Amino acid sequence: MRDLVRAREDLKSDRRIARQRIRSFLLRYGKRYPAPGARWSWRFEVWMRALRFDEPASQAAFDHLVSAYSVRDAQLAAIDKQIEEAALCDPLVDAVARLRAFRGIDTLSAVTIATETCDFRRFASAASYMAFTGLVPSEHSSGASRHQGSITKTGNAHIRRVLVEAAWAYRYRPAVRGTLAKRLEGQPPDVAAYSWAAQCRLHATYRKLAAKKNPNTAVVAVARELSGFIWGAMTDRMGV
Repeated sequence: MRDLVRAREDLKSDRRIARQRIRSFLLRYGKRYPAPGARWSWRFEVWMRALRFDEPASQAAFDHLVSAYSVRDAQLAAIDKQIEEAALCDPLVDAVARLRAFRGIDTLSAVTIATETCDFRRFASAASYMAFTGLVPSEHSSGASRHQGSITKTGNAHIRRVLVEAAWAYRYRPAVRGTLAKRLEGQPPDVAAYSWAAQCRLHATYRKLAAKKNPNTAVVAVARELSGFIWGAMTDRMGV
């Protein structure tokens, strides 16, 4: 499953590159999307696929670029379906359900964390799991002086990426509604309480640090604390 999740990341990167190549090709020919907004959307895709070029070679090149994008998009949809189906079966189903109880973490993120970590109990403490994610500050000490720098970025980059993505959700005030409320259905009361405690703590951390530093720094700090909450949930050490 870890290989399947990593293959998905590669396919997603390939699709992004395919999109960039199409945009660059269109810019060379002065083709600009007429509607406001520069993001890739289904409306943009409909407009793009309707384009035609006078030169046969240009049209052939464009068709090949669109075909390459379509292949990657179809592969990504297929692999997403495979991962979501695997998340409903043993041995992932219980771990994924518990991870999805956290705000900002849904099926794909939960599967990534579960498969990249495997056994959470091999980490003796939350701090050791934080170090595994590479989200802890680097340190340069000499004698009595101690200086902390940017995060180490050592350890597992796949987990670090999904944790930082999830951490952005804690910019908003704590709430249990919508998809999060559905994900919490059927979870034990202590897990739901732990998820709520994580929301309150991490939102407060974000607000405190964002007021003094830039939002990116605050989000990384939230991601670090989120990894600690995840370790607690997955090792049944949910004392809050």
